[in-house]
Amino acid sequence: MLGASLRSVGRLCSVRAICRGRGRGIGRFSASSTSLILLPPIATTTAAPTSRFSSSISHYSDSNYTDDGGETHGITNRETNAYSAIELALDSVVKIFTVSSSPNYLLPWQNKSQRETMGSGFVIPGKRILTNAHVVADHTFVLVRKHGSPTKYRAEIQAVGHECDLAILVVESEEFWDGLSFLELGDIPFLQEAVAVVGYPQGGDNISVTKGVVSRVEPTQYVHGATQLMAIQIDAAINPGNSGGPAIMGNTVAGVAFQNLSGAENIGYIIPVPVIKHFISGIEETGKYVGFCSLGLSCQPTENIQLRTHFRMHPEMTGVLVSKINPLSDAHRVLKKDDIILAFDGVPIANDGTVPFRNRERITFDHLVSMKKPNETAQVKVLRDGEEYEFSVTLQTLQPLVPVQQFDKLPSYFIFAGLVFVPLTQPYLHEYGEDWYNTCPRRLCERALRELPTRPGEQIVILSQVLMDDINAGYERLADLQVKKVNGVEIKNLKHFSQLVENCSMESLRFDLDDERVIVLNYQLAKIATSRILKRHRIPSAMSRDLIQKQDSSEAELACLS
Repeated sequence: MLGASLRSVGRLCSVRAICRGRGRGIGRFSASSTSLILLPPIATTTAAPTSRFSSSISHYSDSNYTDDGGETHGITNRETNAYSAIELALDSVVKIFTVSSSPNYLLPWQNKSQRETMGSGFVIPGKRILTNAHVVADHTFVLVRKHGSPTKYRAEIQAVGHECDLAILVVESEEFWDGLSFLELGDIPFLQEAVAVVGYPQGGDNISVTKGVVSRVEPTQYVHGATQLMAIQIDAAINPGNSGGPAIMGNTVAGVAFQNLSGAENIGYIIPVPVIKHFISGIEETGKYVGFCSLGLSCQPTENIQLRTHFRMHPEMTGVLVSKINPLSDAHRVLKKDDIILAFDGVPIANDGTVPFRNRERITFDHLVSMKKPNETAQVKVLRDGEEYEFSVTLQTLQPLVPVQQFDKLPSYFIFAGLVFVPLTQPYLHEYGEDWYNTCPRRLCERALRELPTRPGEQIVILSQVLMDDINAGYERLADLQVKKVNGVEIKNLKHFSQLVENCSMESLRFDLDDERVIVLNYQLAKIATSRILKRHRIPSAMSRDLIQKQDSSEAELACLS
């Protein structure tokens, strides 16, 4: 395992808490896979107090690349240089000041203390500012300041995509837009092409430009969203505060700076233009963030010749083996376990799961899937029992059974008789500390990393803690067990669970938990005790706002029907 680890820059410990720089690994979904993968340890950086030291500009020598025809092209200083980047950036790049407050998953009715962080952003067409999602995650107040101005302006979040770590801000003040110009999006740079990263990193208050070359283009783990999308690796320094700033190539934007590799020198990552355009186009077409599609498959390479022979693959055939299918995906309708996927939309898939990309480069076929829009169809060619078939599959954005990340929303909870019930999420497990993978309950960890949903809206409901009272004495050791039934009825999610409890008409209320454990309460005494316990612990409500709203909606529907 590499000693270095990815880290998201430009955020304080809120990124550490939610982006999961904790423990041995985090769960992630690849663009076309629903199986969770353990990642190497993730370390996140903290924003240092700004100082008045000036930032230096690093210069690199010119370099060359050879195209398919053998012709050599000189690049860097003639096409991208720090001075032209500065000229573009002065009227486009802004500094972002964020006040944020992350949820407390152990005490879900309250937030943690607020923090102040800084990041960068730049103007795009339509009087909008593009930045990273982790710069404004869990925000309570956002200000922006343009270069050369002492004034900060209030900004609002128009859209945010935590999967791709991108967000769009808008500023109502017309005065703010005076003198600003927007940057155009360019193309994916070639290897060894030069880029200049512009932003407001730690070490000073003024704009900074660092220069480097493109080292690699491939799907990479996005720390903030715990997903895998295309990213560009560069050797320019990307430090806390750089997040959200543009990487400029020539007179266009090649990407958005968003994370670096801790333990390594000058290895940074930028979000490429195809991912940015997918994010923006979805918002322009639907008015909201639409996400990135998935086939809902977990696939295995077929590099072993005996494996290929067993599944009756001819020597000229290449593809990957389907090992698991998400029951909620459209692929579940037509594909089967042990199918061999030979091609996606007519593009042959190699035995290692890659497809051709540009000039003699290869990239995992996940990228082709992730660039599809929701509800678009794809043609999948498969080998099944020695026969070739072609199926049309509708691509969708699929949610895991246990959410990997949750931002900009309060956790759901339900309290009854001092028993605190919550849906299982990875952010909840991360509250066990930096080594959460080893210290959190093993059964919950395995379910979070491996289990797939079987029906829409399904959640794993757990008893997170017991607020001690006479009514629940003796049940305190049952914390962190999954709740499976209420009075014999199998629960679907926390909303369904709360409705079963609230509508109970029996004298006793029974909860069936993991390990065949049982909780029994006198229903009327438990309702009285709930009010007493809430008052004692200064908890404003017995359930989270989202459950109250859902219950109000259900009652309104019933009233209309009657």
